[in-house]
Amino acid sequence: MTLRALAVALAAGALGACTMLGPDYKRPEVVLPERYPDAAAQTATAGGVPPTWWALYQDDALEQLVRGGLARNTDLRLASARIDEAAAVLREANATLFPQVDGSLDAGRSRASPRAGTASPSSAAVRNNFRIAAGTGFELDVFGRLRRLREAAGADFLATRYGRDAVMLTLTAAIAQTYFTVRALDAQLGVSAETLAAAQDSVEITASRARAGLASDLDLNQAQANRAQLAAQIKDLRRLRAAAVHQLGLLTGSLDLQLAAGDLRALPTPPLPPAGLPSTLLERRADVRQAEAALMAAGAQIGVARAAQFPAFRLTGSLGLHSAELSNLLSVGAASWSFGLAVLGPIFDAGRYAARTEQAEARARQAAIRYEQSVETAFREVADALSNVQLAADAEQDLRERVERAGNSLKLATLRYEAGYSAYLEVLDAQRTLNEAQLALVRNRQAFLGFTVDLMNALGGGWAPY
Repeated sequence: MTLRALAVALAAGALGACTMLGPDYKRPEVVLPERYPDAAAQTATAGGVPPTWWALYQDDALEQLVRGGLARNTDLRLASARIDEAAAVLREANATLFPQVDGSLDAGRSRASPRAGTASPSSAAVRNNFRIAAGTGFELDVFGRLRRLREAAGADFLATRYGRDAVMLTLTAAIAQTYFTVRALDAQLGVSAETLAAAQDSVEITASRARAGLASDLDLNQAQANRAQLAAQIKDLRRLRAAAVHQLGLLTGSLDLQLAAGDLRALPTPPLPPAGLPSTLLERRADVRQAEAALMAAGAQIGVARAAQFPAFRLTGSLGLHSAELSNLLSVGAASWSFGLAVLGPIFDAGRYAARTEQAEARARQAAIRYEQSVETAFREVADALSNVQLAADAEQDLRERVERAGNSLKLATLRYEAGYSAYLEVLDAQRTLNEAQLALVRNRQAFLGFTVDLMNALGGGWAPY
């Protein structure tokens, strides 16, 4: 039997009789309501959230932006690099459960001093030394320290994968939200351009009436001020749109992004997924699973800290060839070997190892609280999204009626002014009211689509656990 085989056999036999210190993982009990508060908002016709939920909005530009973000976003690439690091840490933790065999090749020449206490000058002769050897050292995992380290590394690896997925879901939601902001600003620019054109017509009509003595200079100045205000409003909307496009470029990794104008009002209403039971969030949310994996790692570290309070058993051994002459190095008589067992443990540590165990236990309690917080946050986000979607949808009909009534008021105010029954101020007020109503309708539409994105994301965004 070779030295490596002997070490593996001894290790396997020892591990079979070993114990595992520290608590085994058990998912904490988190009490959630049986249903979400807004029962009416749960009446949906679609199935679960599809993995590519952004395709529900039927917009090619949005799909291209999301694909670009998933391929180039720096936060997502950074999260992927963390996965590679965690995977390497896990492989290292797995390797510690097996012996490490190192090889060595030595060749030397030495001469001892005859004045260094030797018996005769002849003992000071020059000597050669040749050696080929393989050595190993292996810790017997009697109390489970190495296995708990492997368990912690595995949980950390899962946490990084879940973390990457959480970043991906957050990224796709941010891209969709920012895209809807751009499209809402496009719609507001369209509304403002129409209002500006109407205001320009009013200026021309008022100027003509003033020249004919049918309107005062006050009316003309009020019309011109209204036109200037609308022109400034359009410039401000263009500024906001440019900033939103720049943000989209950052999210998608395309800093020179150019986005043609579109209209939010042309986007269809996506089919909404049913919320399901709140308890399903424990499996459907990547961030909740990430918090649970972090809790698993923290619990495993308790076992690592407890095992450090007990002795560590280490096997050592070497096998090789040793000769003073190179020609005899491979002969039978040149073989050499050694084997040993070392035990190292604390005798007096002034309580430091116990304190480290208490630290690990406190960190595990913190991880359990963070897990509970993540579950509660997930429930709140779904509940908020459900009510926001429903209320924004209900408000749209009211806002449409407001736009219709404001348009009628503007027509009546214009007729009254042209007939001389009212001042031009009524026309200005009616124009402003109509403009504000149209902008409010666009913003509510943006909010509604944004809330649907929140709902998709809160329900896990079509993510499936490993």
